[in-house]
Amino acid sequence: MNYRLVDQIANAVLYEGYILYPYRPSVKNRQRWTFGGLFPQSCSLAQDGSEPWRMQTECLVAGGPNTRLEIKVRFLHLLARIVGELTPPGSELPTVGEPPFRPVPALRIGDRLYQTWEEAVERKVALGYLEVMDRATQPRRTAFAFPPGREFELLPGPGGAFLGILVRQQHGVAGEVEVFAEPLEDGLFKVSVAVANLTPLEEALPRCREEAVLRALVSTHTILSVSGGEFVSLLDPPEPWRDRAAACRNVGTWPVLVGEEGTRDTMLSAPIILYDYPQVAPESPGDLFDATEIDEILTLRILTLTEEEKQAMAAVDDRARALLARTEALAREQLAGLHGTVRNLRPVPGGGLP
Repeated sequence: MNYRLVDQIANAVLYEGYILYPYRPSVKNRQRWTFGGLFPQSCSLAQDGSEPWRMQTECLVAGGPNTRLEIKVRFLHLLARIVGELTPPGSELPTVGEPPFRPVPALRIGDRLYQTWEEAVERKVALGYLEVMDRATQPRRTAFAFPPGREFELLPGPGGAFLGILVRQQHGVAGEVEVFAEPLEDGLFKVSVAVANLTPLEEALPRCREEAVLRALVSTHTILSVSGGEFVSLLDPPEPWRDRAAACRNVGTWPVLVGEEGTRDTMLSAPIILYDYPQVAPESPGDLFDATEIDEILTLRILTLTEEEKQAMAAVDDRARALLARTEALAREQLAGLHGTVRNLRPVPGGGLP
């Protein structure tokens, strides 16, 4: 397996929608995380399933008694970053707990701007190696949980007194991954992987999506690897297995082959429909977090931001700050490469004209 190629695509999926142009807190960025969000089951059911709580991957594996699977589920666990103005400002840390503060959307201290925002922590649930024949007789259910947390950071002013506070608060999340392999015929299995958000709600149903998403599994996707066998493309299956491939039921996600073209040992099941062997264009200078747009257009828009807008973008978080710095450092040749490039045509397998 080519880990570099797989990681490139998986990370692009993981951070799709993390922050959208104009890359600062704005109306457009009030509803991020539109792909692959799994909300708490009780919350989803109370809203008639308008926000999903479960996703299911089904794909085909050609193999035998020695076929083994390795499965990883990845998602983002959101963290609310709250900016507060101390009431009153102080020069000493409190002995117990947090100092009193008033939450504000943004706070400027000297030449620094601090903004309320949603950060994200990468989470991974690794199931290790599973024998396909074992999963054909007994599904494997793996529970996972990530605990809540809260911490704060005091913000000093130019004179040394503390004027503000950053509070980072994260709700706990819990869920389950279920794996099952069904023998279809000699040498062919259907593998099912279901991911569910079973986070208990200790209080009444969250009043809005902004509250519920803090308890969600965001940008959820599954990476499946196989040894002693190979995956079957669902987009272009061999003729004898076309009906088997068409019968696979994928809910909220879609599995494709990833890695070097022609290899069949890894599948990425993502909430965004991709073709087999997707690639990040080599001309792309890095993540723009908005694959529905064109790299060149987004890059040019960033370069035309005012100084005030760039300052607001840099204040969002480390990823937005790195995106701004990377874009401003692009050479003329790199910008030209974003406009267009020429590639050699790949030969048709078998050669000759049709």
